[in-house]
Amino acid sequence: MQGPLFRDGSFEFVPIPDTRMLDERTYGSMKGRRGVALVEYFPTGRHGRYANHPIHVDPEFETFTYGDPTPPKRGLRHLEKADLLVFYAGLEGFDFASPPALYIVGYFEVALAGLATSFSSTEVTKHFSDNFHVRHAALFAKQKADLVLVKGGKGSRLLTKAHLLSETITVPGKAPLKKINPAMRMVLGDFGGRHSFQRSPTRWVESDFVAPAARYIRVLP
Repeated sequence: MQGPLFRDGSFEFVPIPDTRMLDERTYGSMKGRRGVALVEYFPTGRHGRYANHPIHVDPEFETFTYGDPTPPKRGLRHLEKADLLVFYAGLEGFDFASPPALYIVGYFEVALAGLATSFSSTEVTKHFSDNFHVRHAALFAKQKADLVLVKGGKGSRLLTKAHLLSETITVPGKAPLKKINPAMRMVLGDFGGRHSFQRSPTRWVESDFVAPAARYIRVLP
């Protein structure tokens, strides 16, 4: 499902399900910024199924951590202090008609990044204890060798408004394709020709666009 986008441009960030069923937080117990349980944004027919379903809260925007053990995100270990890690999410109009699309929803001003094995146990506890992959000890032990951890520092935030990132391209005989829209391409470039978004990929802004893109991101409401 898509997260809810509201008429005034605000949104709720709805994390993905915890398929391992580890976390104590559920869609019925966790409330969004509007004070409404996240399950209320699901289609009515799914309320019973997801009210008590655990949530994979990652990235988390309370202490600003992100973790991922999968190969596509391995490059994030190279992020350096003061780099920006920008997050997008799939959103759809909730109280008005607006088709599903990808929107920029927040970012980290990177303070730390690396494989979990590059941090001492003291550092992991100090900086990443609220991250989903760290707070569950057995999972952390299993994933530690491959787990990339990123910590956001001062200035990191979940945005108040969502900012449209994608456009949908329809090709006969193929599934619809989301790619960066023309307005955002003027700001972010086309990521070295990798301007489509499939399977939650990491995209890197090319050097000529880094400074103006950073200025743009940092002043988004």
